Amino acid sequence: MDVFASELAEGAFAIDVREPDEYAAGHVPGVRPAPLSELGAHLAALPADRPVYVVCASGNRSAWAAEQLESAGFHAVSVVGGTSGWARTGRPVVRGTDARAA
Repeated sequence: MDVFASELAEGAFAIDVREPDEYAAGHVPGVRPAPLSELGAHLAALPADRPVYVVCASGNRSAWAAEQLESAGFHAVSVVGGTSGWARTGRPVVRGTDARAA
């Protein structure tokens, strides 16, 4: 989680693949919503020239999404522990839908 936090602080591109209600209930600051059910619709907005960090609640959905993104030619990194792990380390969680969509 420390590596992800450091990368995010340096401007890493990250998406949250949880559904909109889960995202609104609490997400990592700066992480854009890109629901797994709509992932294909977000591909054009993802950077092809740098890693895409993929977050979910615990790491299961993000691992699957990262595999799919890798298959599509992206360099995707699943964030192990997800938003739950982020919060457990005492890092802030934002509520609402104020982030830009990917």
